[in-house]
Amino acid sequence: MTAPGADRDFAGYRGRMPALRWPDDARLAVSVVVNIEEGAELSVGMGDEANEAIYEAVEGVEGTRDLCMESHFEYGTRAGWPRIREVLRQRGITATLNANGRSLALSPWIAQEAVADGHEIASHGWRWERHVHMSEATERQAIARSVAAISAAGGTAPVGFHTRSAPSERTRALLVEHGGFLYDSNAYNDDLPYVVGFDGHAHVVLPYAFDTNDMRFFNRGGFTFAEDFSRYCIAAFDRLYAEGVSAPRMLSIGLHLRIIGRPARISGLEQFLDHALSRPGVWFARRDAIAHHWRAGMKLPRWSPRQTPAGWECAVS
Repeated sequence: MTAPGADRDFAGYRGRMPALRWPDDARLAVSVVVNIEEGAELSVGMGDEANEAIYEAVEGVEGTRDLCMESHFEYGTRAGWPRIREVLRQRGITATLNANGRSLALSPWIAQEAVADGHEIASHGWRWERHVHMSEATERQAIARSVAAISAAGGTAPVGFHTRSAPSERTRALLVEHGGFLYDSNAYNDDLPYVVGFDGHAHVVLPYAFDTNDMRFFNRGGFTFAEDFSRYCIAAFDRLYAEGVSAPRMLSIGLHLRIIGRPARISGLEQFLDHALSRPGVWFARRDAIAHHWRAGMKLPRWSPRQTPAGWECAVS
């Protein structure tokens, strides 16, 4: 019998840090992740089993459409995305859009504008939902539908994947089986990427972060003003930047259209970005670029998508 916890890795790179540097010998890789979830939240009006309960004003409506909740999410695409897009474009920063398939099926122009700006579009699943309790068939369908929708909206299939908080125990194996995923971000356990093996294939994991994340403006997360976000993210940046003298480090900054895209909060993002841009030796990078670089540094062959096996075909509906 396998001991409980035997499959968990508490050590990471302890005592064996890879001899790897970022491009141009940068100290720190900064990954800006813009989550696109609008229209993929739970909504009775969209035919879902319930309404979403995590949004700006948490009151909740049961049994019928929650028009208040719907409008809070709609703010993200109508006002938040143009504001965030312009902040990134003014500074020449390319980001990863962590997008739900249903979101881009409803707002395909976001994918088109993002691709035009040089951003990566990764999959955040079909709906904004956890995979942890899904059956294997349901999870396969959710992954396939997200790939189909993102491919249709942006013209390119996603190579990264990240669920809403909790994957299932089979999620990573399914991504590897699918053949189209270079990496996933379904982990929160390091400040560096790492490689795991499944069925003879090397798969990159890029840990994400909930602390350097604008979700902390919600649910008693401790952020009230724009400066709360910028101060915290700058503190994380400064520490990792200092550590980056002797070993590579990675910082993930999590954003949401309907949260940081508000007029009273957007300056927090601007303050952080301008601080980071003022320092030499910082690599602002899409997550696919980070994953490719990490594979190369680990002496792995260049990744390319494999033929997806039968059983994964799915149309957007």
